[in-house]
Amino acid sequence: MFDNNSNVAISVLDDESDDHGRMRARARRNRKKLLHRGENGFALRLLRKVQRYWMLLIIIPVVGFLVFEAFIIGRKPSLIVSSQLGTLNDPSQLNLEFSKVDQSTPTLGKDPRSNLNRFDPTTRVIGGVRQRCLKLLPPEELEHLDIPVEKESRGPVNKVLYIAESDASFVGGNTALTRQHPEVTRFNFFTGNQTLYERDSSFKVKETMMLHCGFYSSAGGFKITDKDKGYMNACKVVVSTCAFGGGDDLYQPIGMSEASLEKVCYVAFWDEITVTAQELVGHRIGESGFIGKWRVVVVRDLPFSDQRLNGKIPKMLSHRLFPQAEYSIWVDSKSQFRRDPLGVLEALLWRSNSVLAISEHGARGNVYDEAKAVVKKNKAIPEEVEVQINQYRKDGLPKENRFNGKKALCEASIIVRKHTPLTNLLMCLWFNEVVRFTSRDQLSFPYVLWRLKAFENVNMFPVCTRKDLVNSMGHLRKVKPLQS
Repeated sequence: MFDNNSNVAISVLDDESDDHGRMRARARRNRKKLLHRGENGFALRLLRKVQRYWMLLIIIPVVGFLVFEAFIIGRKPSLIVSSQLGTLNDPSQLNLEFSKVDQSTPTLGKDPRSNLNRFDPTTRVIGGVRQRCLKLLPPEELEHLDIPVEKESRGPVNKVLYIAESDASFVGGNTALTRQHPEVTRFNFFTGNQTLYERDSSFKVKETMMLHCGFYSSAGGFKITDKDKGYMNACKVVVSTCAFGGGDDLYQPIGMSEASLEKVCYVAFWDEITVTAQELVGHRIGESGFIGKWRVVVVRDLPFSDQRLNGKIPKMLSHRLFPQAEYSIWVDSKSQFRRDPLGVLEALLWRSNSVLAISEHGARGNVYDEAKAVVKKNKAIPEEVEVQINQYRKDGLPKENRFNGKKALCEASIIVRKHTPLTNLLMCLWFNEVVRFTSRDQLSFPYVLWRLKAFENVNMFPVCTRKDLVNSMGHLRKVKPLQS
């Protein structure tokens, strides 16, 4: 028995405690050494090195990528084409040089430039059969194709007269414009001042029409030299494009027959900013006024601060710029035209007895949905779009507006037309709408077509036909250098 008051003493020697501690520490060090020697140790050492040198690991791949990109850019087809072609004017020599470039120039991935100079037809499946979207005549027939001589026929409009500053009802000049419409700044000496009453009257089709259609005053701008005017006045069939503000590349047209080369003018409108921008990268207009097949017409004193609006002048008013032309084909500058122009006229106009051909819109079917998309994509000022759509709704434009069973909403990057009083009227009205409202011409075209109620022969061709007509370089609109 133990006494409660007795104490049991357990002695612990200091030397024993120290020995145990040293043994435990030695065991931990041994385990660490084993870990360092094994796979985990390797991982730890690698991690420490990564933490120390992580900046170099990022910088080295980035520098390597930039060097690779610089090498690829140096090999771009546009540079090779530019250096080889210079300011060639002989079409046969130009085609020869292009063929050399095509065979020797590498392409990278899905670069849209790899589509340049490709003649591959675009096809689609109809009734289980794959067919070409644009059915051109065979090459041997294209070589003998000529502009048809048509007997003069009377239509709902036989003459279109254009209001000018000299007209008695418009005496007063710029002061009158400012006083009558201070809230509309897009009306100017180039457009004249179309009142709402005149706008409404211009849609009432009569045998002789008188309306605004640009070029209102000699002080309005869009000035062209007499030499260029002389060239333009001689054109019977014209393919045209434009680049203002130093903008888009100029892609050489391809695929034309010898007959078309003799009978068709190719005219590109530039402003002085574009001329300067292209000269900086070595692309100069030749002494004859050409770059490749394009006759470059330099326009001075553009009438609008909005370059998109300036671009509507050659796009919509070709009948005013080329007064003797019977046909015109407009091509947006982001595209390369790659078909025979006379063959295109035969396929889209003459074969179907149409006077106007324009592509259906690929994504949407009516103006009201297009207006929402324009605002969502920040392509126009929302307040301006709202004013335009409210006016169209007030005028009664139906939501499901169709033309001959097809979409009336268009994609207007290509416009093929015969210059008749009726088509000239439509283009003038269309131009006046984009001046009054927004520059988004897809919004106003269905409205103008609906208000006129005079067209029966408009060819609203499908999107795949448009893709067959052009190689689109839409992503590269601001990429330099320009193809010459």
